[in-house]
Amino acid sequence: MDWQILLYIAAIVAAIGFLVLCIALAMTLNSLKNTLKEVSGTVAGLENQLQGVTLETTNLLHKTNELAEDIQVKSEKLNGVVDAVKGVGNSVTDLNSTVRRITSSVGVHVEQNEDKIAQVVQWGNVAMGIRDKWNERKIYEARANAASVPVPGQKKLPHNEQY
Repeated sequence: MDWQILLYIAAIVAAIGFLVLCIALAMTLNSLKNTLKEVSGTVAGLENQLQGVTLETTNLLHKTNELAEDIQVKSEKLNGVVDAVKGVGNSVTDLNSTVRRITSSVGVHVEQNEDKIAQVVQWGNVAMGIRDKWNERKIYEARANAASVPVPGQKKLPHNEQY
């Protein structure tokens, strides 16, 4: 019977140990349940925030696409302006080369006709001198004629031909 008592005592100790184990396991599971509730709440909050971030990201992506299209359109317009400026640059270059060619041609002709040009300048000076003398004579004659007009009521002096 000693064995039986020991067996009962061992069964009671095992039952008490099992009970303690069950109570400890229940407490651990209860603590784990509270922790999982908190994690679940945190995950739900993160999910809401993530939806907000997703919405903002979608709006930002749409705006980025619109900006990219606008930049593309403006870039195409700018290409036309660049081509026009390039054309103006080419025209200016052509004009410069034409002016250089004409200038060198005029220089060559001036050198070839230097004597004739000098004669034309001399004849021009002579013609201008004659014109100046002619104008001076007309002015002198106009003054002389204007001086001989009598004022009403004034007597005329005798004319002397010596001068």
